Amino acid sequence: MTHSESARGAARCTLSPATGITVYGCGPDEAALFREKALRFGVSTTITDSAASEANTGLAAGNRCISVGHKTRITRSTLLALRRAGVDYISTRSIGCNHIDVEYAAGIGISVENVTYSPDSVADYTLMLMLMAVRNAKTTVRRSDRHDYRLHEVRGKELRDLTIGVVGTGRIGTAVVERLKGFGSRILFHDRRPRASNGYVSLDELLRLSDIVTLHAPLTTDTYHLLDRRRIDGMKDGAFVINTGRGPLIDTEALVAALEGGRLGGAALDVVEGEEGIFYADCRNRHIESKTLLRLQEMPNVLITPHTAYYTEHALIDTVENSIINCLEFERRNQHG
Repeated sequence: MTHSESARGAARCTLSPATGITVYGCGPDEAALFREKALRFGVSTTITDSAASEANTGLAAGNRCISVGHKTRITRSTLLALRRAGVDYISTRSIGCNHIDVEYAAGIGISVENVTYSPDSVADYTLMLMLMAVRNAKTTVRRSDRHDYRLHEVRGKELRDLTIGVVGTGRIGTAVVERLKGFGSRILFHDRRPRASNGYVSLDELLRLSDIVTLHAPLTTDTYHLLDRRRIDGMKDGAFVINTGRGPLIDTEALVAALEGGRLGGAALDVVEGEEGIFYADCRNRHIESKTLLRLQEMPNVLITPHTAYYTEHALIDTVENSIINCLEFERRNQHG
């Protein structure tokens, strides 16, 4: 699995005007961009707001390449139906691919690649969540909305006084580190690829020493419940957890227990286990079955946002453009063997 590097790669793509892409799970803002960029790159597009499913794989007929969103899991049966419809390539409009069984897809002849987009979108949001968490923003804003303007019982903290542990130093994690330098924080980091660098420590040491732990690792079988009960128990008393990566990086039940027991100072989560079917939907008049999500949202020291850290104009443009470029590059590679 690879990803497109930049729009510059499109300059190398000289393809037949018949090249087409079917775009699944495409919202109105994305659709307008896809039409604009497709015209620029000389490709045709079939666009639907429905996620890829067995029922609509016919929309891919004649197009070997498709683009999908990250909001809906693509089942094996859907992958098989797409393959039978002639699909050879899937570009997912996300950095993570945990919504697609990449190994199964490869086994039936479908290549899957992710895209890059501006890491600043998630990095900016991560810093915002850190500041909101350590300054009791949730309680303060809710009180103000009720015209209760008293100060919070607990004073906030300044980032320059804190040790911040960054787990995962890819493009987003590195962008977070660069921002933290401006605050004067002590920065520790851990990555699955060990390195001899100032600030690099083992994961257990990072958890033991950090006042804030922010997660930017990809979700794989190895990182599922990366913060499990044992590791959460090993965190510094009063520490805060920030997650803008993927929900299952954290054992949510263990996190809830640590928060309820007062071991941790709080959490700010843009992603949560079991968010599928809840986030991105209007649930005001729906029963939400996730008891852990409801419990987290009840807590005054826990912020929940609906997987929105990536959602900026700049990142959207990058995502659409690089998804098209992925498809063009696949066609180019295929043409030239």
